[in-house]
Amino acid sequence: MRLLLVEDDPLLGPNLQQALNKAGFATDLSADGIDGEAMGEIEPYDLIVLDLGLPGKPGLDVLETWRSKDNAVPVIILTARDDWEDKVLGFKAGADDYLAKPFQTEELIVRINAVLRRCSGQNPGELSYGGLSLDEAEQAVILKTGDKHSLTGTEFKLLRYFMLHPKQLLSKTTLTEHVYQLDSDKDSNVMEVYVNRLRQKIGADWIVTRRGQGYIFGQPD
Repeated sequence: MRLLLVEDDPLLGPNLQQALNKAGFATDLSADGIDGEAMGEIEPYDLIVLDLGLPGKPGLDVLETWRSKDNAVPVIILTARDDWEDKVLGFKAGADDYLAKPFQTEELIVRINAVLRRCSGQNPGELSYGGLSLDEAEQAVILKTGDKHSLTGTEFKLLRYFMLHPKQLLSKTTLTEHVYQLDSDKDSNVMEVYVNRLRQKIGADWIVTRRGQGYIFGQPD
């Protein structure tokens, strides 16, 4: 899943980005409200973590601009102000969740996963589909048989995206955009390699190829 982190703190921003990448998210970082707003409009992010106290343009104004343009990307607000009025303003502006500083990175990751599942129509708890379960802490997949297979970082991101979008036709370009960071070398042809690796671990029938169109993830017949 691809995230945008808009945070101007010179220590917190890069540290959070590193932690989110380690947790299996392809995370871009912006330290300015104006740049962050533009990135949120242009790039196909799955979720945005947005600080309120930003230089250039306040986070609430950024969020309001996105929503006024029908940008429905899920947004979690970060703020140093643990004030109920800020929470109300954030939710009125269109935030999906709220986290006050200081916070534990683990809590943010749990909230991100919960919002992503909720927005995809999944159970907010463990990510599972058709007998497959994703262990997000260990970045592994658990099969119906109980067998557990470790996943590489890219395999984990790809399977999570598939499981959050079952029975949908997903092109190689779409998958590439949601698995890699902005400054990564994006070669959509490499996606076929990772799809085949996943098939070897979960079973070939789980991912169907539509020639010239992409892939469909779903429970085998």
